[in-house]
Amino acid sequence: MPKIGMEPLRRKALVDAALKTIGHHGSLSVTMSEIAREAGVSAALAHHYFGSKDQLLIETIRSLLRQLKADAVLALAEAQTPRERISAVIRISFQADQFASDVVAAWLAFYSEAQRSEEVRRLLALYARRLHSNLMSGLRPLCGPEAGRIADGAAAMIDGLYIRQSLKAAPLSIDASVALVEDYVAGQLASHPLLEGEGRTKGPGWGDA
Repeated sequence: MPKIGMEPLRRKALVDAALKTIGHHGSLSVTMSEIAREAGVSAALAHHYFGSKDQLLIETIRSLLRQLKADAVLALAEAQTPRERISAVIRISFQADQFASDVVAAWLAFYSEAQRSEEVRRLLALYARRLHSNLMSGLRPLCGPEAGRIADGAAAMIDGLYIRQSLKAAPLSIDASVALVEDYVAGQLASHPLLEGEGRTKGPGWGDA
């Protein structure tokens, strides 16, 4: 029998292995055996913990979303102003563990799968709502009715930079990617000065959706 406490460790190892294997292949056309081999366990054990490859893939996406949420909560809690909140959201979108080549490739594979899987589509829509909501928490006090449009633009730039990174034709560094989105936001805010009575900040969190 496995030792007590081994299941969480093995489940995490399988999720990490799924992310790495999907990223390496650039698609979801990987087998449970390949993922299990990467994790150093048997395919039978992988099926025991997750039942099917689809269930493991869903858990892999949820793991990415949980990490993003945890990172955002910490970063937003340290932000003192609405502008700092915007920068915090942009920065955590390009953290090294999220912007690694394997993880970027996995994100693109999940977006492709969303065309066929309702559950994957629901999870990625949740991510999009959370990103928009947290950008809005900083933008709304600074530009009022224009906040939604600017948040949409910033989110589109973030997603677009992930696509560009996946092509590997002209990859950008983390700092360069952050700077591009920051430049866009700064230019938009310069055109929409602070509205009277809109300078209030909002409490931290990634779960505003």
